[in-house]
Amino acid sequence: MHENIDKLAGMDVEMYVLSKDLPEEQLQLYKELEGIYGKSLSFVSDPDLELIDFMGMKNGDVAYRGYGMLDQDGKVVFKTVNDHWGEQIDKTVEEIKKEYNKIK
Repeated sequence: MHENIDKLAGMDVEMYVLSKDLPEEQLQLYKELEGIYGKSLSFVSDPDLELIDFMGMKNGDVAYRGYGMLDQDGKVVFKTVNDHWGEQIDKTVEEIKKEYNKIK
């Protein structure tokens, strides 16, 4: 995602990486990404999978890989389960922009 963040330029959104990982684990990855790209998306730790479940992305004891969007009221606008979203970044960005434009 960090390699393609500019493809989402112009969108008035806050982006986060959401995972079950503990904050200490996320901090290590954050620092690595910041070192490579000069910045990193913020991470949200959800070890109990509460937000992940709310978004419909819970898969047993782990989260599905994918992406989604909440509106300003915290309502799930959409979510997509896709292990290959990064490899299909153009399709991913197209869907995100389409859904974003519906709520602007």
